[in-house]
Amino acid sequence: MADSVRAFLRDVATGIKDSILGIGTISKLDARIQQKREEQRRRRASGALAQRRAQSEERKQESEPKLASRILQCCAWNGGVFWLSLFLFYRVFIPLLQTLTATIIGDPSLHGDVWSWLEFILTSVFSALWVLPLFVLSKIVNAIWFQDIADLAFEVSGRKAQPFPSVSKIIADMLFNLLLQALFLIQGMIVSLFPIDVIGQMISLLHMSLLYSLYCFEYRWFNHGVEMHQRLSNIERNWPYYFGFGLPMAMLTALPSSYIISGCLFSILFPLFIISANEAKTPVKLYHFQLRLFSLVVLISNKLFHKTVHLQSSLTASASCERLPSPHASPARQRPPPAQ
Repeated sequence: MADSVRAFLRDVATGIKDSILGIGTISKLDARIQQKREEQRRRRASGALAQRRAQSEERKQESEPKLASRILQCCAWNGGVFWLSLFLFYRVFIPLLQTLTATIIGDPSLHGDVWSWLEFILTSVFSALWVLPLFVLSKIVNAIWFQDIADLAFEVSGRKAQPFPSVSKIIADMLFNLLLQALFLIQGMIVSLFPIDVIGQMISLLHMSLLYSLYCFEYRWFNHGVEMHQRLSNIERNWPYYFGFGLPMAMLTALPSSYIISGCLFSILFPLFIISANEAKTPVKLYHFQLRLFSLVVLISNKLFHKTVHLQSSLTASASCERLPSPHASPARQRPPPAQ
């Protein structure tokens, strides 16, 4: 028992250390990427034609985004544009307008009625015309930038990304992954409703920490060709380490009461933890026991996914049967013989 507790604390501390200290490697990664590209260019530039190709590749590489600039773009977009606009609207514009309308109207009871309707209309219009479109756009832009950051960080390792067997398998893996993560997030929200609040919050924090670790390591494992079931097995077999790795981000994103603000904070922190996950030295020795927190959501995901695939294939087969030519002529195409 004592050995299990010591191993648990050691693995959690190692995960926390790797998640935080890995961020400090950002300043060195761009230099290492540039050095590797320069070495590859020198090896290829042997003849005149090869030199011209190397020069064109060098110009292309110079135009490619750098790691630090991509991270700064994520921070500027999510913190400087999205988060700042929410802060200015709710913390500056709304209080100033409330004070101004109170001064103009004068009567407190009348102002209360007017302001309740005015605030509702303003916040609804702001949410519909600014927050929601910007939130959707942020998801798309962040997904592209996160992939760029992960690819640049993986380039430093010198290894080539392991391709998946087929495009259809990549799509199936991504769809299954999204479904599983959504169900696991719901599972974490349900366990937070446990009657004993402290226990519910601790179990929910464990769920969120493991989910964030899955998010962060997913890019690295995908480039290594690790499929979904193996990713989940890695987390469940070394769950104390991955709990510690995801713990800082889970605690920081839990601080804001607003889901939108929490999402902005996640988008600012996530690129940094992608770098940490890529640089982390995950433990080789497995923990004493496996924590099967993903078993239920994997079971549900398999059921839903297989039903969806079966339904889609049935619809496709039905549509293809409908398109088969009929052995009988269509009544619409049968013309009466011309009158004699």
